[in-house]
Amino acid sequence: MSSFFKLQSHDLAIDLGTANTLIYVRDRGILLDEPSVVALETNNGVTKVLAVGSDAKLMMGKTPSNIKVLRPLKDGVIADLDVAEQMIKHFIHKVHQKKTGMFRRFDIAVCIPSGSTNVQRRALRDAASNAGGSGVFFIEEPMAAAIGAGIAVTEPIGAMVVDIGGGTTEVAILSLQGLAYSTSARMGGDKIDDAIASHIRRKHNLAIGETTTELVKHGIASAVSPVDNGRTIHIKGRDLVSGMPKKIAITEAEIAHAIAEQVGQIAEAVLNALENTKPELAADIMDQGIVMTGGGALLGRIDEFIAEKTGLAVTIADDPLTCVAIGAGRALEDPDYRNMLVPA
Repeated sequence: MSSFFKLQSHDLAIDLGTANTLIYVRDRGILLDEPSVVALETNNGVTKVLAVGSDAKLMMGKTPSNIKVLRPLKDGVIADLDVAEQMIKHFIHKVHQKKTGMFRRFDIAVCIPSGSTNVQRRALRDAASNAGGSGVFFIEEPMAAAIGAGIAVTEPIGAMVVDIGGGTTEVAILSLQGLAYSTSARMGGDKIDDAIASHIRRKHNLAIGETTTELVKHGIASAVSPVDNGRTIHIKGRDLVSGMPKKIAITEAEIAHAIAEQVGQIAEAVLNALENTKPELAADIMDQGIVMTGGGALLGRIDEFIAEKTGLAVTIADDPLTCVAIGAGRALEDPDYRNMLVPA
């Protein structure tokens, strides 16, 4: 029997997200939840990692010319393998609180988008292996999200999960420990951020950074436009005409309008999945409804919007941000879910 199935306290599951990385350690739960951000410093032609995670994110938009702040993942997959490896190593060492070589080899379960290519999967496998994993296993994100959300994926009952991450939206129909249908759309929190920043630039001639954009999204962004202007938030940025700092007020209604296209694409992915669902599974989904996970599930009134478009009941998981990591972690621990882990 593979060493993977033995109790190993160092085994871990990684939800390597475009926006955030979460690490679940076997029998201990989630021990890390940090932004997928790396700061690199170059001096005399030599580049080194300056900061990773939360420390690196604090530097975004505030660095001198010799420091670059990067996100090594784009659209849910690795865009810069070397930087991603450094980030994963840093996070693993932080979780284990030991230096390289001081702990024995361990197995890693990595969550992957359902639509990832073989090239993208090899990049994830290599990054996890080079970070210290003796065995690397994959679990598809919608399956992990469903397990983490408490959906009975081992039962002969159709269920639908919509996982909206930073880079992708995963939509899947599940039954009997498998994916009856799945699709991955390159639409998520990052594209919504871009739409907000572009709108403010066009309408108000104001340039804002990623941190301010996120404040707007978390503060007043809504999938459904309010009857009146709704809530108001004041933000600061650089006036594109005068070049001077400027403060403006923006409303919930104008942000809802700004992100309407992106929210519509998420709904379209859900509708496409329903159109490709077998009749028996469709009947189950009519009874069970849709479960939403991921950071995008926290977008204001997104559940109301999807419910209106589909005519189905929509539920947001209790802790949508951690569902994927928890589900992958349960696959490490629970024999009922082990066959959902595939050797990389």
